[in-house]
Amino acid sequence: MERLRVEFTTEPFDLDEAPAHAVVAREVIQGAELDAVDVGPFGNTAEGRADAVLAAVDALLRRALEAGATRVSLQVNVVGDER
Repeated sequence: MERLRVEFTTEPFDLDEAPAHAVVAREVIQGAELDAVDVGPFGNTAEGRADAVLAAVDALLRRALEAGATRVSLQVNVVGDER
C-alpha cells in the first residue's frame, strides 16, 4: 500500500481569527487515521496510508466548502510504500 502526503490551505484567510472553514478542515485531518499531522496558520500537512489520506481529503474538501471556504489548495504526493 502506498503512503501519501497531503499539503493544504483553505481560503479566504483571516490573520486575526481562524475562519470556520479552516477550523473544520483541521478537525477533519486531526480526526483522521493518519500517521503524521502538522497544522499551522499558513498550511497544513498530513501523511499516512493512501486510503486514509484519500478519505480525509474527500471529507476535508466537502466540509471546508460547506463551512464557507471559497478556495481549497492542495497537493498530494506519493512518499513510499508500506510493504
